[in-house]
Order: sequence, then structure tokens, then C-alpha cells
Amino acid sequence: MSQDARTVLVVNPSAQNGQLGRRWPELAADLRRELGGFEEVMTASPGDATRLTREALDSGAGAVVAVGGDGTINEVVNGFFDGDRAVAPEAMLGILPFGTGGDFRKTIPLPRDTREAARILATRKSRTIDVGYLELTGPGGAPLSRIFINIASFGMSGLVDEYVNKASKRLGGRISFMLATARAGLSYANQRVRLVFDGDESAPADLTINTVAVANGRYFGGGMFVAPQAELDDGQFDVVAIGDMGKLDFLRHGRKMYAGTHLGLDKVSQRRARLVRAEPVGDGPVRLDVDGETPGTLPATFRILPAALRLVAPAQS
Repeated sequence: MSQDARTVLVVNPSAQNGQLGRRWPELAADLRRELGGFEEVMTASPGDATRLTREALDSGAGAVVAVGGDGTINEVVNGFFDGDRAVAPEAMLGILPFGTGGDFRKTIPLPRDTREAARILATRKSRTIDVGYLELTGPGGAPLSRIFINIASFGMSGLVDEYVNKASKRLGGRISFMLATARAGLSYANQRVRLVFDGDESAPADLTINTVAVANGRYFGGGMFVAPQAELDDGQFDVVAIGDMGKLDFLRHGRKMYAGTHLGLDKVSQRRARLVRAEPVGDGPVRLDVDGETPGTLPATFRILPAALRLVAPAQS
């Protein structure tokens, strides 16, 4: 079915500790003044945003808009794909940010203010970006696949996200992530992993890591500027490995992670790749963080899907 001008907003009323649901009648009125007509559908449980997005695209919507945080964006993006295949290549993804983390919007860049973001959405001007396709190990060892638009990482970041998603988010994104990072740092022990890049099995990298970020976007963890050189449309990941860093290292260099000046540290490495295979070396699960969600563990394979999605975004300078 051909795409039309219909815009469907997928709204997560639980975003930002339920503030979006409480404020939605007021925000919806403001958004109608900026956008004109749109349809809205509300999520009620995990996975709803993916299902509702697919239903909107199957019915011919020209734009589906994620209203919420990074987790909502991830679910909506997954509705645009069946495995690694785009179900409606001409349809556009829009974003109205309202969430705890707000990391992906910083790479675009998109204003934090929902009304300002709506003015950009109203232009319907888009750019074509890459997404990541992840095959991972789900609960109980079952194979799963996910699309990610921002960053998929593993190591301590997976534990941090587990703590963030279980806690109240009333304190806001950055503070929630900082508290979760401090808590995870007390219990997490750096882990051994093996990485294979672009299918070159002859030169695997065996590393002791705190966290490895397979980055399409630049920010994660509530504002950490982990991949400052990543581009959304260059056809490859920036793979940033934060190596065998301990508590004292983070006390000394933690601010550099937020400033994006950490790439020169001895225990940090970076490389680019289109395909990354990661597996644990030793006992214990290596947790994944996928756009702020925790769907499973290693082993996992990360593959770039170049120019796979149309994103409504500000004009690039």
C-alpha cells in the first residue's frame, strides 16, 4: 500500500515516570497547533509501540512519531522492520522527545523541548540514516533479533540499564544514570570478551572490558559522549572499547566520558566496522544495553544496515 500524508503518534504515557501521560491532554492540544491533524495511539505495556507502529505502517501511514524516551524510540523503530527488511521504505520516523535518557536526540540534534521538536516535525524534511541489526542471546538462551538506532553496548552498561529501568526516574535522566552507574560500579567486575570485526576470524581481539559501545549515534548512559566521531549515515559503526578500567580510573577520567575526550586514554580503543561479532570468554553473563533496554546477553552479532530509514530531522549545516 502506498504511503500517504497521515501522521500517527505512538505515545508512551509512562515516559518520564508517568509525566507524559499526566500532561498529554495539554501537550496534545499544543501539538495540534504545530502539526495540524494527527492520529494518536497509546502504549500500555512493553512491545506495544512496535506493534502499533507496524499497524500504522500496514495501514499506509506516511510518518510514525515516537513520543517518549530512548526506549520508546527503539520500539517504534523496530516496528519499521521485519527482521532486517524495511516494511515501508518511504515512510518516515519522527521523534518528539519526552523521556529519561534522551540520548539519541542529541546526535540528530533535536531540541529537548517537545513543542520545538514538533515544529521540525511539521516540516516533514527527512534524511536517510543507518540502523543496526542485532542478533543476540535472549532469556533462557533463545536467539533474538533487534533493530537499534543509537547504540548497542555490553558489559557494565547492561547492568547500569537494568538498575535504571527498575528504579524510579523522578530525579531525571542524567542523575538516574549517574546513580545507577555508581551502584553498578560497586558490584561489576570487568569481563573478558572476544571480538571479530567484519568477519576476519584470523585476527580476533581478546579484551578485558568494562564496556564496549557499538555506536551508530554518539551518546548513551544519560549524556555520556561515548562515540564523538560516530555518524548516522556513514555505513559503519564506531566501536569504542572501554577496557580494564577500575574505580580509580573512573574517578580520574569519568568527566572525560561526558566531554568526549576519553578516546586518547590508554585503556580506551576505537575502530570502525560494518559487522561485529562478540562472545564472552569465561563464566558469567555479559549483559547487553540496546538503546537503553536490556533484552539479553552475548554472544551477539551487530550488523549495520546502511541508508535503511528516513528520519525527520533538522537541516544539516
